[in-house]
Amino acid sequence: MKEIILILILQLCYVPMLALRTISMVKKLTLLTALFGFLESLIYVFGLAIVISGEQSILQMLVYALGFGLGLVVGIHIEKKIAIGYNTVVVNISHKNDELIAHLRLQGFGVTVFQGEGKDSTRYRMDILTKRTREIELMGIIDHYEPTAFVIVYEPTRFQGGYLAVMMKKQSKVFPKSFMNKKLPPIQPEEPSPSWIKKTAEEIAFEIKELARHDNSE
Repeated sequence: MKEIILILILQLCYVPMLALRTISMVKKLTLLTALFGFLESLIYVFGLAIVISGEQSILQMLVYALGFGLGLVVGIHIEKKIAIGYNTVVVNISHKNDELIAHLRLQGFGVTVFQGEGKDSTRYRMDILTKRTREIELMGIIDHYEPTAFVIVYEPTRFQGGYLAVMMKKQSKVFPKSFMNKKLPPIQPEEPSPSWIKKTAEEIAFEIKELARHDNSE
């Protein structure tokens, strides 16, 4: 029984390091990739290799596989909590919401606004590059001011130039006193989010439905 528990614990330590190393490598984060790789090999050499060496029972092999799967889930959850890197948020709205734009800039987000022609009317597009750690905050602000906005979020692989680095270090931007004295409507607090286990289960169920739908369409 002790060996089974040890296998599960080691897998829950080893596999998240493997997942984080892979994610860091895809994001081209050299230092973090090396760090997670070092921890991964350390756990493997001093623990996992000893446990899985020799003849193992079917139950131990099943626990090994179960620990591997759970370790991947834990690793992805940890990566979401760490939220390494940046995201580009593209917001498409039907009118130029100056109040939303001003509020975003006041909160330290860099916003670039474009005007374009939609099918039925003029559309306005906002490009916002933000740290992943502030993505939920940004989405809350957008949802408060423009609940019907069309929003796309994707991850840029590389960027340079501009004033983004300076903007991200500031908590707010200097505005005229007339604007600073203006009271912005309060943002309603979000409802408590479900536990990460329940949220992960819902995401897995959604992915299964999407895969099934894709197979049926083919």
